[in-house]
Amino acid sequence: MEATVQKHIQKKTARLRMKRVLIQLLSFAREQALSCLFPVVIFASLALTKIVPLPFLPRYDWLLIICLFMQWWMVHSRLETVDELRVITLFHLIGLALEIFKIHMGSWSYPEKGYVKILGVPLYSGFMYASVASYICQAWRRLEVGLVKWPPFLAVFPLAAAIYLNFFTHHFWIDIRWWLSALVLVVFWKSRVTYMVNGTRYSMPVALSFVLIGFFIWIAENIATFFGAWQYPDQAGTWSPVHFGKVSSWLLLVIVSFLIVAVLKQVKGNMPGGKKGGGG
Repeated sequence: MEATVQKHIQKKTARLRMKRVLIQLLSFAREQALSCLFPVVIFASLALTKIVPLPFLPRYDWLLIICLFMQWWMVHSRLETVDELRVITLFHLIGLALEIFKIHMGSWSYPEKGYVKILGVPLYSGFMYASVASYICQAWRRLEVGLVKWPPFLAVFPLAAAIYLNFFTHHFWIDIRWWLSALVLVVFWKSRVTYMVNGTRYSMPVALSFVLIGFFIWIAENIATFFGAWQYPDQAGTWSPVHFGKVSSWLLLVIVSFLIVAVLKQVKGNMPGGKKGGGG
């Protein structure tokens, strides 16, 4: 009798534990989905404008209008803060500079017509980089992200700068992305990122979070090129999946994005009235 009762208690405990895990996973997925709102709108717009031609303006210009409206709506509805808008604008400029250079070097192209282009790059393209920053900022605030054993600024800033510059210099010099990736592991070996779900704080290695975000952006890149967001040379005739090696590029871009946001968050946290590790 006692053994039966004990077995019943164990089964009930296991069910409660599984229910708790499921609730936490669903809550985490919900916060992630809300954090991805801007990227989702961009992908949906790419699909819509590819399937249904819109009148009066070229597709690239319609995409710019949609991105601008979405950005205004997110701030107006307070889904995004003014501070986050500043960060996103910074990433828009960083991404646009990189796009102009890569187009010039023939890495990829924007073959469709567009009135609002700078040196062959449609302005909506900067929002694709900005959407990465939007996701990081949104997730940071919603999940109350914190940093544990974060390296000093004098280690973080030069590393981020070297990663970004390598996107340019590898066209003229050796590509040191793998050396930089190894250096990331060294610098952030002890660093962890913490996040809150329903009052429970979890943590994971910072390097793992970089890899996961980079991998999912690579999947998003395949979707984006399928719907004609941009075009790699080997996709000129017919679409083909983006080479898996591109994950390394997105991984490094995610690292730069995360480091810039982290530094800005720390700077704000150290200001009078700032919130340590906060999100607004």
